[in-house]
Formats: sequence, structure tokens, C-alpha cells
Amino acid sequence: MTIDAPADRPLPAASAERLLAAPILPTLIRLAIPNVIAMVGTAVVAIAETSYIGRLGTEPLAAIALVFPFAMLTQMMSAGAMGGGVSSAVSRALGAGDRTRAEVLALHAIIIGIAAGLVFTLLMLLFGRSLYALLGGRGEVLEQACSYSVVLFSGAVSIWLVNTLASVLRGTGDMVLPSATLLGVAALQIVIGGGLGLGLFGLPRLGMAGVASGQLIAFSLGALFLLVYMASGHGRLTLRVKSFVFQRPMFVDILKFGAMACLSPLQSVLTILIFTKIIASYGVATLAGYGIGSRLEFLLIPIAFAFGVASIPMVGMAIGAGQVARARRVAWIAGAVSALILGLVGLVLAIWPSLWVALFTSDPAVAAAASSYFNWAGPGFAFFGLGVTLYFASQGAAKVGGPVLAATARLLLVAIGGTALITSGAPASALFALVLVAMVVYGLGTAAAIHLTRWVK
Repeated sequence: MTIDAPADRPLPAASAERLLAAPILPTLIRLAIPNVIAMVGTAVVAIAETSYIGRLGTEPLAAIALVFPFAMLTQMMSAGAMGGGVSSAVSRALGAGDRTRAEVLALHAIIIGIAAGLVFTLLMLLFGRSLYALLGGRGEVLEQACSYSVVLFSGAVSIWLVNTLASVLRGTGDMVLPSATLLGVAALQIVIGGGLGLGLFGLPRLGMAGVASGQLIAFSLGALFLLVYMASGHGRLTLRVKSFVFQRPMFVDILKFGAMACLSPLQSVLTILIFTKIIASYGVATLAGYGIGSRLEFLLIPIAFAFGVASIPMVGMAIGAGQVARARRVAWIAGAVSALILGLVGLVLAIWPSLWVALFTSDPAVAAAASSYFNWAGPGFAFFGLGVTLYFASQGAAKVGGPVLAATARLLLVAIGGTALITSGAPASALFALVLVAMVVYGLGTAAAIHLTRWVK
């Protein structure tokens, strides 16, 4: 299945030399644009999925709010956390001029992705119902959540493989093919999920299970495509299965930073889960409204992700080549651009929340809850974008401890503050204000960590 091409074949197009010498902002934008386009596809999937789930009823809409944090945890860990560790290891090897090491790292990354996907499948199939019940899911809402979850997480390995292979390619500076693949996956997911969920195109109406089937089938096809592409020798790195030998240092190089980086999305999702549990006590309408609002928060992560992952190979190759000052400049510029974009989105929706809310519901109670969320949390999106992008940049430098601690501070603030507010009988709007404060703490905390941490080759 694999072609063992000559190990000294040079990198085409976006070579290490170009990433090490080109002007920072134009290069960041050039690398980020394919990711932004791919993330637009992801956003369209989320909008479409939420829209046709809304057509299934209020209970399915509330159910997706219970499952969504776990679905995003799978994506965030595989694409952003462990994926960032993979991109960082590959780019640092290429920056140091060691192509062979980068190719060996790629195969070890695939093994990690398969193992992690199996773990997700096992955990969610065994404990999914208990987790959704713990979050406040009851009756038909709980049943709908489980119907969606069982199908979705049966395909966790495919999600991890797509994102792992995409991260390997991004580590070489290739942002186009991973983005094109994700766009294709998104298109398939919309068509298949909508068709099977609502019974369109003559397909059976399977409800929530049908919606989840769209993601399972689309990511399975995406994983197969990337495996065949990289094994064929057409990529900037080749999967050399025939000559593969397990090497513990390769696992360590990826896991010592990737595993720690996984704490950040885990904490982010725990923050959402704790908040979801608190909001669930205010009723189905408020929970559904918060689900609409928090879904956009998760969708803003990919925008920060686009610039964050663009910074990883630039930072990683600069660190590998000993250009530490350039690596730090890349991080700050990427963070500033992300903060500007997310800040503008947040301010617009804080003023006109109906631009987003009206896409998903006409229920007055649900719309009021979602609008209140944007009124309060919207101004904090700039700090959220700053924190997320700097977190990715820190992965390129293999220095993720500080950003992880900033995420811990956000988690504790929401957990302790949220508990205190609900105990005192505070309205839902007070909890949404807490979201704003937590975003500010996260963004400024991550920036402080980057400023104080010494980066070295």
C-alpha cells in the first residue's frame, strides 16, 4: 500500500526555507486562508445540522446541546490538541532538516490517532447515557441524545484519523489538501445527514440517528482518502509502512506535548458541561437557547484554529532552526489577527443577536435565552480568540503549560462562580455575564503565560 520514495526528496512549494524567511503576516494569511475556507464548511455543517434538528422538534434541539460538547471534544482533541502536537513534532523535525524523522513521526501519529479514537468510542458507548443524564437530560430529550450519540461515536476512529493525517500535512506547511478534504467531508455530511435525518431524496427518515450517520460516513470516506493519498507518495511526506519500526522516542515527542495540550480542550468542554448542567435547571427553553449560543462559541474556535494551526509550522520550524525571536513574533501576530476577527463577530452579535438566533428557532422563550447569551458573552469573544490562537502557537514551541493553566483558571471560575450564582437564585443573564468574565481571564492569562515563558530550540 505504500511507496518508499527516496528519503532525500525535497519539500515542494511551501518549504521550510520559505516558512523561515518569508514575511510573517502575509505568510500567516496565506497559510490560514485554506483553513478558514475549511472552517466555513464546518460552520455550514453546524448551521445546517442545527437547522434540520430544529425541524425535528424542541426535544432534539435540547438533546444536541447535551451531546455537542462531547462531539466537539473529539474534534478539538484530535485536530487541535493532539493534532497540534503532531504538527509541532513534524515541523520541528523539518526545521532541523530531518525529513526521515518527520516521516517516522507521521506513522507513530496514526497509531496514536487510532488508539485515541477507539478509547472515545468505548467510553461514549459505555457511559454516554449516564453523562447526558448527569447533565440534566430526561425523558425524550435523553432518548434523542442517546440515539444521536451511539451512531456518532461509533465512528470516532475515522474522526481521529482524518484530523491526525491533516495535522501531519499541516506540519509540512501544506494547508490546501487538508482543507480541501475537510470541505469534501463537510459537503457529504450535510447531504447524507440531512437526507437520512429528515427523509429527503427518497431516503428513510431516521431522525437523530440519521443526522449522526452523515458525520460517520463522511469522515470514514475522508480518512480513507488521506490514507491512500499519503501512502501513494504524492504528499510532502510518505507513509513508509514497509520500513516502519516502533520507536518509543517518537511517541514521546508527540505525546509529551500533545497529551498535555489535550488538557486544554478537556477543560474547555468541562467548562461547557458544568455550565450546561447549571443552565439545564432553568428549563428546556433556556437550555435550548444556550445550546444555540454555545454552538457559535464552538464555531468561533475553528476561526481561531485556522490562524492557530497556520502558526504551528511557522513557530515549529523557527524553533527547530533556532530562530526563537521569529517564532515569538509569529505567535503574537497570529493572536492579534484572531482577536480582531472574533472580537468583531462578538460585538455584532451582542448588538444584533437575531442575526444568528433566527436561523434556528422561532420560539420566543428559546430566542430570548439565546439573545441574552450573546448580549453578555459577545464582547468576550476577542479574548477567547486571543487565548485559543496563542495556545496553538505555544504548541509549535512545545511550551503548552502556561496556556493549559489559563484554561484551568477559566474552568474554576465558571465552576465556582456558577455554583455560587445558582445557589443565590441569580437569573440566567448573570450566568451569561460570568461567561464574559471567564473569556477575559482565559485570553489575558494565556497572553501572560506566553510573555513569561522562555522559548528555546
